[in-house]
Amino acid sequence: MQSLTWRFLSLRTWPRLGALLVTATLFAYASAAAGQATTGTQCAEPIPDIYDRVSPAVVSITARSINPYEPMERVSRVAGSGVIFDASGLVLTNSHVVFGRQSAVVTLDDGTSLPAEVVGTDALFDLAVLRIPTPRSGTMPVATLGKSATLRVGEEVLAIGNPLGLEQTLTRGVVSAINRILPNTLFSLNEPLIQTDTPINPGNSGGPLVNRCGEVIGITTAIMPDAQNIGFAIPIDIVKAALPSLVEHGRIIRPWLGVQGHLVGRPLQQLLRIPLTDGLLVEIVEPGSPAEAAGLRGGQLDLVVGGNAMLIGGDIITTINGHAVDSPLGLAKAMGDLKVGASVRLTVFREGQTREVECVLPERPLLPGDIPGQRPSFTPQNTRTRVDRTRYSR
Repeated sequence: MQSLTWRFLSLRTWPRLGALLVTATLFAYASAAAGQATTGTQCAEPIPDIYDRVSPAVVSITARSINPYEPMERVSRVAGSGVIFDASGLVLTNSHVVFGRQSAVVTLDDGTSLPAEVVGTDALFDLAVLRIPTPRSGTMPVATLGKSATLRVGEEVLAIGNPLGLEQTLTRGVVSAINRILPNTLFSLNEPLIQTDTPINPGNSGGPLVNRCGEVIGITTAIMPDAQNIGFAIPIDIVKAALPSLVEHGRIIRPWLGVQGHLVGRPLQQLLRIPLTDGLLVEIVEPGSPAEAAGLRGGQLDLVVGGNAMLIGGDIITTINGHAVDSPLGLAKAMGDLKVGASVRLTVFREGQTREVECVLPERPLLPGDIPGQRPSFTPQNTRTRVDRTRYSR
C-alpha cells in the first residue's frame, strides 16, 4: 500500500487526494489489490481450453433508457459485457453499462435472452450486480474469481467479451502495469487499476480479464482511445470486497466528510515557500457536506504545480480522531476507522492557529460527478489523451 500511495502522491504529478468522503472504503478495498507478491500465475493452460471453459459464463448485456425530454431520441440502447459469478444467477458488470437504465437484457453464450434485475450498483468503483433467472434444468455456468494481489507486470492475460457488439470475442495481451491510479481526477473516482495491452474496445465493458489459469482477475472498465492498446480493469480483489455490500444493500455504504485536497509535506512547503503545516490541505468543501456544516474552508488561490491545478489558502486538517495525517499511511489509518453515524474530531490549522471541529458522518450520497458521462476526462500533461468509461451505443 505504501508504494502505491507514494506513487500517487509523487511531486512529479501532485494528484489530488480529494473526497475523503470515500477514502476509508477505498483504502480498505485497495489494500487487498496493492499487495506485493514474489510469484505470479504459474498455470499454462492452452488458451483455446481456457476460452472453452470460461466463455459460457460470459454474457452480453443490452440496456435501454428512455428520455422523455429528447423527442428525437427518446430511446437509447447501450451494450456491454458481464460474467456470471454465482450459480444463483448473479452477473457482474460495470455500473456505467446499467446505471440509470429502465431495463436490461442478458444474452447467454447459447443465445438465450433473459430479463435482468439490477441488484446493486456503485458508480465510484464502476461495478454492478445483476440477477437473471436460473435454468429449469441443469446448472448455470459460473466463472472462477481469482486473486489480483499476485499479479505481476508481464503476466499474460485474456479478455473475453462483446467488443463493438461482436459476441464472444477473445483478445490476448499482458499486464502492462499494476496499481495504476489515473491522475487529474477526483480521488473519490479513482481506484488502483490493472493496466493491460490486451485489446479492449467499447462493448468489452464489464467483461472478465482472465489469467492463464482461467481465473477472473479483473473486470474491464476503461480504455485510452487515443493510445495503442492501453486499457484498464478493476482488480478482482476490490470486486470481491465490494460484492457482499452490493448484493445485500444494493450499494456500497461509505461515510461522507466532504472535503477534497492535497497532503502537505516538506516538498510542497519548500516549493510554495509559504507558512504551512503538515496535514491535509483542504481545497474544496463540498456543498451540503458535514465539512461545510462544521465551517471548514476551502482554498481560494489557484496554482498550477507540475502541470496540475490546486487551490491553496484553505484549512489544513492535521489530525483526525487524534491520528496525525502528515503522511499517506497516517491518512489511511485515520480514515480507515471512520464509520457512518460516528462522530469525527478534526484538528484544523487556520491562519496560524489551531482549533477543534467535530461532526457526525452520514452515508455518502450520490453526487453529480459520480454519474456516468459527468465525470472529468483523464488528460495527462501536455496531451489530449483521455480515458473513457464508455460503451458501444447502437
